Amino acid sequence: MASHRIKDLKIPNLAGWRSPKPMHGTAYIVRHRLRSAIIMTLVAIVVCVSTAVGVAAFTLAHAPVAVKPIIQPHGKEEKLVDPNAGKPIEFLVLGQDTRAGGDNAALGGSDDEGEHNADTTMVVQISADRSYINLVSIPRDSMVDAPSCQTSKGIIPAQHNVMFNSIFASGWNQGGDLASAASCTMNAVNALTGLKLEHFIVVDFQGLQGMINAIGGVNVCLPTDTKDDYTGLDLKRGLQHLDGTQATEYARMRHGTGTDGSDIMRTARQQYLVKEILTEALSKNLLTNSAQLYRLANEALKSLSISSGLSSVTTLAGLALSLHSIKPDHLYARTISVVPAPTDPNNRVVWSDDADATWAKLREYKPLTQQDTGTGAQNQSPSQGQGTTGQNQGQDANGTQTQQGTPDPKTGLITASDGRLIDPVTGGTVDPENGMIHDPVTGQYMGVANQYLNATVCAVPAQK
Repeated sequence: MASHRIKDLKIPNLAGWRSPKPMHGTAYIVRHRLRSAIIMTLVAIVVCVSTAVGVAAFTLAHAPVAVKPIIQPHGKEEKLVDPNAGKPIEFLVLGQDTRAGGDNAALGGSDDEGEHNADTTMVVQISADRSYINLVSIPRDSMVDAPSCQTSKGIIPAQHNVMFNSIFASGWNQGGDLASAASCTMNAVNALTGLKLEHFIVVDFQGLQGMINAIGGVNVCLPTDTKDDYTGLDLKRGLQHLDGTQATEYARMRHGTGTDGSDIMRTARQQYLVKEILTEALSKNLLTNSAQLYRLANEALKSLSISSGLSSVTTLAGLALSLHSIKPDHLYARTISVVPAPTDPNNRVVWSDDADATWAKLREYKPLTQQDTGTGAQNQSPSQGQGTTGQNQGQDANGTQTQQGTPDPKTGLITASDGRLIDPVTGGTVDPENGMIHDPVTGQYMGVANQYLNATVCAVPAQK
């Protein structure tokens, strides 16, 4: 079988995690096992993993499904991750776009139960010293050349000029299982980027909804009234507290007001939601609320399908504990640079010539920030949402224009001499009306200046 529960695996005793322990109560284990590991780096690894592994060590109603990746031609078998080996850890996060099941159909706003697409794709790279995390989103509407792929039931031939999210669907349709779908997507990402990813995490609509509900919802700052008749979402401008259903619909919406209908804008909004979930979790003392944390752990783990090399409680616990010193503002999120596709410029995109500069940083295990970082991320300025009122321009190692100066403590943005607002981390220009960061060359969305939004539209004090 391609998938199984993690209890069926024989896992080595990493960092002594499986050594006998005193029979402490639940609250003691939760507080001492998790500590600062509740810092969330993205929805799947932080909400879904880091907060869950402590209680998972002794008992849980649910466990993640372990999926064995399918070895590709000229590929290697997935290795078991050792989070204490002092090496970078990288994996693919896939948001499965399936309407199977009543709850998923309601969240998806459709009854097309037969479709299986990768609605969200993010490459996550955790640095060897655990001082920063890179996150790169790949738009689902990207047109790419997909390599041939081995599935559980035969090989899919190479495909030319196909939509990126269809690769997941092709793998599912050919192999009939999640292992084929996720493995084909990961194989394509490796071929397209030059990375060597071995691991993946898959989460669906219902899982995201449950996890957000488990932390009590999330605050988001809306720069405009947002109404989507497709899902029924109806929110007013300003600071809003969303439950799991609303937050999931907000992350996915492509219709109505508050969006231009593009997948690129939706991708930027999803990255913003990840950061706000991080803020929400850190604002609550989950370490002393073992009942809420236990609920979150169950919601997190039951919603995930994780490649077998990353899925054991031992491995997840070690990874969570290794992140105890990471700073939330060292999560560097970026959407890969794109331009309109020549064959369908109104609906599809292709990666721009600048895209490889981003992948090169990941191949070289460098942080996705334009500022000089010194060693690790100790000298880095915070990500999206910090900047200067004055500026000096230079170039980074990739020849990209950079901005330097003292961060503005309020908006976090550079105000250029011509009045433009500049995000110092990405080098993008910021729309003062909605806080969206745009690529200075292509004009496409790069992300959301969350600190700027919170300081202006919603007047929320900066998180310390």
